[in-house]
Amino acid sequence: MASAMHAAVKPASHGRSLKLHRAKKLGEVSNLAGQPQTIDSPPLADAGTDLAVRYLNIGSGSKSARQPIRRGGARNLATRESYELTAAQADKLIAAARHAIVIGLPFTRLITIHWQAAGVPLASMAAATGKFIDLLTKALARRGSKTAWLWVHENGHRKGAHCHLMAHIRASDVPAVKRLQRRWLRGITGKRYHRRVIRGDPIGRRIGLEVTNPPILAENVITTLAYLLKGIEVDAPQAAALARLQPGGRIIGKRCGCSQNIGNKARSERIAL
Repeated sequence: MASAMHAAVKPASHGRSLKLHRAKKLGEVSNLAGQPQTIDSPPLADAGTDLAVRYLNIGSGSKSARQPIRRGGARNLATRESYELTAAQADKLIAAARHAIVIGLPFTRLITIHWQAAGVPLASMAAATGKFIDLLTKALARRGSKTAWLWVHENGHRKGAHCHLMAHIRASDVPAVKRLQRRWLRGITGKRYHRRVIRGDPIGRRIGLEVTNPPILAENVITTLAYLLKGIEVDAPQAAALARLQPGGRIIGKRCGCSQNIGNKARSERIAL
């Protein structure tokens, strides 16, 4: 089982997959994209969707052998502390990524926001991420675009507190998002934008893969999602399938989340149909 799970998340060696570099100081994703393409992304074709969904088989197992450790603080969501992703949280993120493909909104972009570098206190990071996603979602809606997203918070001793956000952003909307995101950050933080606070990269090297090659995009979504799961508890069943594990650091409030259209309720309602 472990070997099969590992094979499912191992980055392909044919040169087309997203490269994840441990030495990168910012963004963690190589920006090897070609020229941007202005392509709207319709729902995936049935054959492409089926193949893409099969790629998202990282494995599950919310029944971890041990209880999450080092948890403290108040039990309300806004102030509780955590130091790692749980197996159950990883299951939900994997299922959300899979469902995004099913509904024709596969993740196409990885955005990394270094909130500590932007001057946001750790206790306020969850609220800052929420505001950023709200602005992103509304901007896309004004352009007639739908989206799906998930995010994970981390806190490294060198990079500080930061957020990794995977989102569906169609190719034609990327220039507008890149133009607006610094303005959003200034509004959220109340401070002047500093270089290297935010970075965005197309998942799978180039824009438009959701149209031109859905299976390759899905393979790169796996690679990127596996990177976001690196802060999972070490005894979680999914950990055996991950090429990289590292401490997720102290987080106050929510550690991860996803949009409602790919959340538990949306997935359950689709199954019931």
